[in-house]
Amino acid sequence: MKTLPTASKSVLTLILAMSFPTVAANHDHDHVSGDLTINGKPATEQTIQVNKALSKQLNWEDRDAFERNKKGLIVPLDEASANIMRNSYDFIDQDNIADSVNPSLYRQAQVNNTAAGLYQVSDDIYQVRGTDLSNITFIKGKTGWIVYDVLLTKQAAEISTKFFLENVPKGGDLPIVAMIYSHSHADHFGGARAIAEMFPNVKVYGPHNMTKETVDENVLAGNAMSRRAAYQYGATLGAHEHGIVDAGLGKSMSTYSPEYGAGEITYVKPDYTFNSDGKFETYAVDGVEMIFIDTAGTEAPAGMATFIPSMNALWTGEMMYHGMHNIYTLRGAKVRDSLKWSKDINEMINAWGTDIDVLFGSHSSPIWGNDEVLDFMKLQRDNYGFVHNQTLRLANNGVVIQDIGDALIETIPTSIQQAWHTNGYHGSYSHNAKAVYNMYLGYFDMNPANLNPLPTQQEANKFVDYMGGSDVIVKKAQADFNKGEYRFVATVLDKVVKADPENKDARKLLADTYEQLGYQSETMGWRNTYLTGAQELRIGTQPGNPKTASADVLSEMSIENLLDFMAVKVDSTIAQHTPFTMNVIVPDQNEVFFVEMSNGNLNNGLVKHPVENADATLTINKSDVTQMLLGKVDLPQLMADKTVSLKGDKTVLAKLKAASIEFNPTFEIVPRPAKGQEVDANLYH
Repeated sequence: MKTLPTASKSVLTLILAMSFPTVAANHDHDHVSGDLTINGKPATEQTIQVNKALSKQLNWEDRDAFERNKKGLIVPLDEASANIMRNSYDFIDQDNIADSVNPSLYRQAQVNNTAAGLYQVSDDIYQVRGTDLSNITFIKGKTGWIVYDVLLTKQAAEISTKFFLENVPKGGDLPIVAMIYSHSHADHFGGARAIAEMFPNVKVYGPHNMTKETVDENVLAGNAMSRRAAYQYGATLGAHEHGIVDAGLGKSMSTYSPEYGAGEITYVKPDYTFNSDGKFETYAVDGVEMIFIDTAGTEAPAGMATFIPSMNALWTGEMMYHGMHNIYTLRGAKVRDSLKWSKDINEMINAWGTDIDVLFGSHSSPIWGNDEVLDFMKLQRDNYGFVHNQTLRLANNGVVIQDIGDALIETIPTSIQQAWHTNGYHGSYSHNAKAVYNMYLGYFDMNPANLNPLPTQQEANKFVDYMGGSDVIVKKAQADFNKGEYRFVATVLDKVVKADPENKDARKLLADTYEQLGYQSETMGWRNTYLTGAQELRIGTQPGNPKTASADVLSEMSIENLLDFMAVKVDSTIAQHTPFTMNVIVPDQNEVFFVEMSNGNLNNGLVKHPVENADATLTINKSDVTQMLLGKVDLPQLMADKTVSLKGDKTVLAKLKAASIEFNPTFEIVPRPAKGQEVDANLYH
């Protein structure tokens, strides 16, 4: 290949900066399961007793969720359709609960294990469940099928749609004429390209700001979110009673199939979006009247639910499922508004409550019968309202952020506690309470000691020194471990391993502690975080971090968002010495941006005309950026035919390149062992 001149290489760096690791607003789900076999250490007697004590508080007589999973089954999944999920959960026993799993989470795993096949929800509404984390729904329209939420990957959507059309009792020869996204998370739009390729005339709908929020939500902190998501979703754990047992919202992700290979997240931009001018919008999709309610700011920054009057059916998207969702997601995202969440559910009750015969959504089985639906909705409404209101009641009485989770748990009403579908399988009461506190009051609790603590490494060194050294602390920690006092053992040993990373006894005991805390966790994200922490303490970071967002998704990113992201990658200690100015002209968008590197910061702003005295001017079409991301054209071609031009000071882009860094996608979270310092490696094969 011909060598590009320096300026051209710099332009290439500029454009390819778009291809960054991110989970692309992925609903906290996207992960690649590891290939390791995890033996794990057994549950301690203390963990067994904690889980048994919890089990006695649970309403085991309520089997409604299992019965709902059976209702309407037309045909179970065939082997090819089931194999789209890489993980196998055959180890989940319907009669016995493993000692190494919280009994409530195990029960959720049992429920989700029984949902697999084509189901009839009601007349003209069908769902395929069990091929992905989410459900794919098919609604009969006037001329064809309306598909609502299209799973995580192109492969899962194609397999599921073919399975539906081959097995639906009537209408299998009809086309899919409309595709609707409920909200801006990948397991609800990721299969879109499969539908569009199978049915090129399909019309696409979504909530207001769908594309913007799909691309934007995880962009600026995308690398950190991807790394953290590997912990939350147990990306390297594999399915096992000592690893992943359930994804909370559903069984697993469509990450791989023998026939199709690795799953691909795709995106097709909506032709029309709803609720741009108000809370409700009535619209006929292929002759079916639907009423859309805007739910932005609850489970997703762009979202909606839908009532279908002719069918007395309420589609809730992800506003409601058989569990409690995240107000704050552990991988990282902007805190969600639990009060608005509660109020939006209440709006649905007030608008359609007496008319709803069936409630269905993108996770879990439907609820049938008006009384049952209203009971379900009111408990869901009150659970999110409870988290918001009681957290602020406690905070207004002086309970601080570190204590707020435990304090909130003590106040859970019996009716909420006894209802399975309010349990914290995806979002815990503890971290959701902290999210509410942080939304209103921030991270600081006003205690001066917490205002400006030392950086973590310096704090760990002083902590260990004050307590008499690593050996003294490990001895005390072992005694507390033997008593099952794992939470403080984790706190203290984390500082020991930071201060003394070669202390194998401390490393082993901290990993064992995390493991037992994972075994006791009801929330799947807590379990996976603890168990991944144990794994990385023992043998280091393993392959299998979350997939990067596909070019299909990233191609929708705006030039402004690209420039904002580039600013995040600038190292101010270098950039402060290399100021410059540049126009970026985007002819096909009729946009001009003025970019300025000053005081170590990269600024950009939309301007009406190019700035005359700018050091350089770059001209590039957004369509060409998109084609590059899709792999359909490369920069040398664009420069050769003069589609891309760079005028003025050629060193400007070289300065930008020199000041820009690449993120480490596997940065350290827990102190990893050096080579040769691994412990208990026999547990992982």
